[in-house]
Amino acid sequence: MEAHIPSMLLEMFSRTGGGLACKVVCDMLVLISCKGLPICTADKEILLGGSFICLLLFYLKKKGNVMETKEFEKMELSQEMLKAIKAKGFRNATAVQTQTIPAMLKWNDVISKAPTGTGKTLAFGIPIIEQIDTDDPKIQALILAPTRELAIQLCAEIRSLCLYKQGISVVTVYGGQPIGIQIRNLKRRPKIVVATPGRLLDHIRRRTIRLGGIRTVVLDEADRMVDMGFYKDVTKVLDQTPRRKNLALLSATLSRDVLKIRKKYQKGPVEVTIPEDMENKPNIRQYSLKIGERGKIDAVSHIIKKDSARRILIFCNTKRRVERLTNRLNSKGYTADCIHGDISQNIREKVLSKFRRGALHILVATDVAARGIDVDDVDTVFNYDFPNENQFYTHRIGRTGRAKKHGVAYSFISDASDTIRLKEIVKSTKSKISPLYLKGVSR
Repeated sequence: MEAHIPSMLLEMFSRTGGGLACKVVCDMLVLISCKGLPICTADKEILLGGSFICLLLFYLKKKGNVMETKEFEKMELSQEMLKAIKAKGFRNATAVQTQTIPAMLKWNDVISKAPTGTGKTLAFGIPIIEQIDTDDPKIQALILAPTRELAIQLCAEIRSLCLYKQGISVVTVYGGQPIGIQIRNLKRRPKIVVATPGRLLDHIRRRTIRLGGIRTVVLDEADRMVDMGFYKDVTKVLDQTPRRKNLALLSATLSRDVLKIRKKYQKGPVEVTIPEDMENKPNIRQYSLKIGERGKIDAVSHIIKKDSARRILIFCNTKRRVERLTNRLNSKGYTADCIHGDISQNIREKVLSKFRRGALHILVATDVAARGIDVDDVDTVFNYDFPNENQFYTHRIGRTGRAKKHGVAYSFISDASDTIRLKEIVKSTKSKISPLYLKGVSR
């Protein structure tokens, strides 16, 4: 009996999701107890242990916490889509993709809570493209993003998935770009629109975008969207999508306003929860350095040389410090540029494009770039100025260690207030931030 019970339970769990395995184990225990059938202590322990494991796995699976992954080729996707995915270098779907793609292909509503860097864009982008009716001239899918940087990045990612699909065009609309350019692009009858809420409502008022044909709506980084004050704008948009078949909410956290949107606009959504476990948690080594203001630039140079870092993101707390540091880095021979709120959108896009394609060694930024900049191969992040809020720290270091690659984050501690903030962040994020000493540089 010992040789057969574990394999039997495993097979039944894999085929039925755990329910049948639990039932069989319970029935066997009842039969043994009632009929007085002979069974040794070791076999009883196997049954009891097996029952507990099956029940635990069944519960976790129902809660969406069993991290199953699948090859894209087994997902019943079109050959054109599989070819585009292969061109991007992917073979296996991540956990969030494995659970979200089939649900959206069945027109189910989805609410997904997953860490940064787990592949959420492909999770909703693939089913959207697969369901586009190329004979329908209307806009069929709408993706809302909280920032123009994220909207631009999402548009580029969706377009890459359409590489081998004919008749599917994607347009992005956001504030900061001349509206005339966007109106000309919209006249080409795109099937998918990626937008920020404010500029989208502007187009709706101008009647240059009509939502009557929308079948799928995605709110990416929904928590960030409502935090930025877009809750009413989002609900106005959703109220104008009468033909909507499904709504996907993707968020790092499920705030009260996000849950209000779920309650009002979703029906029996598929819940996808991807915990930050060893498989999904970004692989980021985190260090703190006690260092004076004058020693910071030397510390950056020392670490870049020591780590042979190739793509570096440095955060400062003010626009003036961003510009000053960028000038100092360029004077030392690095290729550095910066982005912050006072730089025009056109220039910001050019700087980010250079950084993505590797033409820029170092990007210096304020927290405007901490979320929504999707660059998979940033190997080093510096908190040149220690962040003012816990969430800024998480968003900053989350720019590295993406797509299951290794990353490293260095935080400079200059005074007592930084030390207090460091302790708060360690406590709230449960991060392991190791102290680092650089001879001749740090204190």
